[in-house]
Amino acid sequence: MAEITASLVKELRERTGAGMMECKKALAENNGDIDAAAEALRKSGAAKADKKADRVTAEGRIGVALNGGKAVLVEVNSETDFVANDVNFKAFVDAVAAAALASGASDIESLKSAKLATGETVEESRTTAIQKLGENIQIRRLAKVDGNNTVGAYVHSNGKIGVLVDLAGGNAELANGLAMHVAAMNPPHNKAADVPAEFVAKEKEIELAKMSEKDKAKPAEILEKIISGKINKIISEVTLYGQNYVLDSDKTVEQAVKAAGGDVVGFQRLVVGEGIEKVVEDYAAEVAKAMQV
Repeated sequence: MAEITASLVKELRERTGAGMMECKKALAENNGDIDAAAEALRKSGAAKADKKADRVTAEGRIGVALNGGKAVLVEVNSETDFVANDVNFKAFVDAVAAAALASGASDIESLKSAKLATGETVEESRTTAIQKLGENIQIRRLAKVDGNNTVGAYVHSNGKIGVLVDLAGGNAELANGLAMHVAAMNPPHNKAADVPAEFVAKEKEIELAKMSEKDKAKPAEILEKIISGKINKIISEVTLYGQNYVLDSDKTVEQAVKAAGGDVVGFQRLVVGEGIEKVVEDYAAEVAKAMQV
């Protein structure tokens, strides 16, 4: 049997990210053949990943990568915020974003087979990350801008919110400022024309119901002006263009964009875990149950 040296174990650890004892065992079982040991660890990691696949992943980070008029956001989820803040997890998220941009992947399935700088596929690297970090890790969503316009990109400092803004004309400073605005204010729509007619009709109905009988008795043209004023205010609150610009509150976003000779084509905003039902652990009940066994 080949001698299992400390340097061999160290090399396998660096190559696979597995624990020291796992590396030592894999080398022993494969007669010191580091390639065979690495393959065995990868298979073992895939098995562990399968076992963890059903665990809820509502934490994680948003990764971003951009180059010229192309940019991507990726949402990568973990089970806990502790792992989401691990340096290895952060590096994995950044690598996935870079691979998404370089490969031009348009969905998660095609992204899985994209190659990282290390030569591994995204899916192979995900399996390794699960083995190393001990949690289920999922690549959930991908958002991208792929054109010739100016792209604004912003990921909040906690890594939980990411935004891309597609800006025709204008400049990079404005595009990035708009991305920060969307992150902070979360407008549901871009411009007034994008607000669904059903929403406007419902709001009119609500505003009319809130009015006093005295106001309702006013002439139709006066009543229409009152309702229109209220609806315009609501539309300004739910559209990017109608909101006051966070970096210059004396202007609306529309005024700031037009002053720079720009036009917002669209924007995308991802928030980690949105729409995922988080599992609330009752540790007291869990301990009590364990005590009864």
